Amino acid sequence: MNTNSLDASRCFVCGPENSIGLKLTFQLDADVCRSEFTPQVEHCGYDNVTHGGIIFSVLDDVMANWIYLNGIRAYTAKCDIRYKDSLPIGTKVSIEGHCLKKRNRLILMEGKMVREDNGKIVAETQASFMIDNS
Repeated sequence: MNTNSLDASRCFVCGPENSIGLKLTFQLDADVCRSEFTPQVEHCGYDNVTHGGIIFSVLDDVMANWIYLNGIRAYTAKCDIRYKDSLPIGTKVSIEGHCLKKRNRLILMEGKMVREDNGKIVAETQASFMIDNS
């Protein structure tokens, strides 16, 4: 992998050494990066619903981990999110990210979060990542 000295051990979403982090694990399945997440009470926004910033962070990380697991070091340049359904605390979701296209130093990614209890899409993202050539 071309990750040089990349240390994500304290990442809020996937870092195993972050005491307040989500500690999600990611894996590549064919050409899709996947994970699962069940929000807890400390991830609440209001009315027992998961905070939108937590949802955004998880989706950003599933796309970033697709890039990382493919041996590339990159940073989020731009990310657009569309929230489509609420995510009640305690509701398990599946998360996936995949590459739409790669050109020069830019990678265009797509992410999706789906509730496992009813199959509804919680949120979808599209993001551009800038490859770090340093």
